[in-house]
Amino acid sequence: MNIDTVVDEVLFKRLLSLEKRRCERTGVPFALVLVHLEELGGALDRNVVEQMAVALGDAMRETDITGWYQDPSTIGIILTTLNGSDRPTLESVIVERSKAVLSAHLDPKQMDDVWISFHVFPEDANSHIFYLETDSGSLKKKNPGVLKRAMDVTGSLAAVVALSPVFAAIALLIKVTSRGPVFFRQKRVGQFGREFTFLKFRSMYVNNDPTIHKEYIRKLIEKKLDGPAGTFKIKNDPRITRIGRFIRKTSLDELPQFFNVLKGEMSLVGPRPPIPYEFESYSLWHRRRITEAKPGITGEWQVHGRSRTTFDDMVRMDLRYVRNQSFWLDLKILLKTPFAVFSGDGAY
Repeated sequence: MNIDTVVDEVLFKRLLSLEKRRCERTGVPFALVLVHLEELGGALDRNVVEQMAVALGDAMRETDITGWYQDPSTIGIILTTLNGSDRPTLESVIVERSKAVLSAHLDPKQMDDVWISFHVFPEDANSHIFYLETDSGSLKKKNPGVLKRAMDVTGSLAAVVALSPVFAAIALLIKVTSRGPVFFRQKRVGQFGREFTFLKFRSMYVNNDPTIHKEYIRKLIEKKLDGPAGTFKIKNDPRITRIGRFIRKTSLDELPQFFNVLKGEMSLVGPRPPIPYEFESYSLWHRRRITEAKPGITGEWQVHGRSRTTFDDMVRMDLRYVRNQSFWLDLKILLKTPFAVFSGDGAY
């Protein structure tokens, strides 16, 4: 093997992203080995580090991929298939083999400063190790984080100020028509699998049993419902209050999420954040809708699909948004949102 077989960081992460896609389609796991050289600092000559990378590649199978996970501090090795090997055994073999290769280039003190981590996809799918910029289509070029955040903060502050009379009116109606708090707080899964407290105006009676919704969501995702699915919301849900039906139909129950946006937990535009028990039913490819973009108040599904679409169609819309997201696409979706809300088409 020559030095050209150690791929650069951009290509390595692209190949890692493709390997994730393959796993999502086939369910066949793969492993990622990372050799961390950060603690060595600049103590090693660049040529020595490259020689170690080449030697590590030579010690693996021809089908495995060696490259820079983070140049020049972390060498990565993608083990493309595991051939049914159990994780503990494979990890032990690979780590010991890697240490033997490295010891030919490093003295004992330097070896103490090197550590090797072993990760399996999809078992470790929620690890930050597998979250790559290449998954979201080079977000930095298309939609700079600073610009998107500026839009989120400016838009949310303006909405809270302009709609403050509406906030007050809804809060009063909720208090006089049913017992319980004004706001409904619920754990949701945000970007990279981080949970946060999601805010809505309460539209249900207090102390209701979530079992009916859990079962509905499971059947929805597993395609056990007939016809177009009323995604996430149960038609004629007996848990909903009188005022709750109105604010859900008009999406006014979503207004408190502007505070989630101001806290940085959500964006104005993005995929809808799932409930933890919903996320547990996801297939691997479904998970990409929340790992590759911050969740939003509105999005492609809200303005083009809502309850007229199937669950898989909703996921495809979210992934299309992830691939194409930009400042102008966000603005276009925001401008379409009021028309979708006022029409009430596909909502209940």
